[in-house]
Amino acid sequence: MTYFLQQLINGLQLGFVYALIALGYTMVYGIVRLINFAHGDVFMVGAYLGFFAIGSFHLPFPLALAFAMAGCAVLGMAIERIAYKPLRSAPKIAALITAIGVSLFLEYFTSLNFVFGPNYQAFPIPFKVTVYQLGGISISTIQILVFATSLILLIILQYIVQKTKIGMAMRAVSHDKETASLMGINVNMVISLTFGIGSAMAGAGGVLYGVAYPQINPFMGIMPGLKSFVAAVLGGIGSIPGAMIGALIMGVVETMSSAFISSTMRDAIAFSILILVLLVKPTGLMGKKGSEKV
Repeated sequence: MTYFLQQLINGLQLGFVYALIALGYTMVYGIVRLINFAHGDVFMVGAYLGFFAIGSFHLPFPLALAFAMAGCAVLGMAIERIAYKPLRSAPKIAALITAIGVSLFLEYFTSLNFVFGPNYQAFPIPFKVTVYQLGGISISTIQILVFATSLILLIILQYIVQKTKIGMAMRAVSHDKETASLMGINVNMVISLTFGIGSAMAGAGGVLYGVAYPQINPFMGIMPGLKSFVAAVLGGIGSIPGAMIGALIMGVVETMSSAFISSTMRDAIAFSILILVLLVKPTGLMGKKGSEKV
């Protein structure tokens, strides 16, 4: 039982990181109906920004986290403005192919020696790690940091979406862009801010991932990005609480699969969840059925 609880905590740690990435997928899809496959690579850039902020600039963790979030927000808004905005009226397949192209560009551009380089880097830990024992279960200060930071960011995001004017504008644009525009909402600004906020969350996830699993490389965003997409679909893509719940389930399932079945099967099991969800409940756990205009 102790081993099970220990793996549960480890799974929740991974799940909270996935949640921060999944939020970007679900927010962007909710606004522009686009699966931004470059989002996992924004997560990677966030990890590197945190790496340089802590290792080179010697910033404390809160400032390093803010630096990475700000940098990723700017990157996300730039990607939207350069790559996606010109294709807003194009067929969805064009935007999807562009998203894959942006993803590959970020991976291989950052692999160049004069950018981040192709080699693995050890992520610096900005504080002393302490492990607490509670009834045979180990909880480290890193896990506490991941839980606390993720929960605070998720609460802030939910407050922004539900209680602020920009959040109200996001919900209006998500419901009907044309009507929102007629009501005086700057749709282009709302879409850019949505990309920025989602990318900032991914940047925070990258820093937390680097602290929790201290090894980063330019291709590190591929699998977490795909699994976070699965988490968003599982929770109901377009739903912020759904993305969080789906991500926690994904993290726990992946960790339990490694612990009790096989570490080589964890990815297969994770992606099998996507197939099952699409077969049984395509709208996800908290998704809503919608009508399609023809």
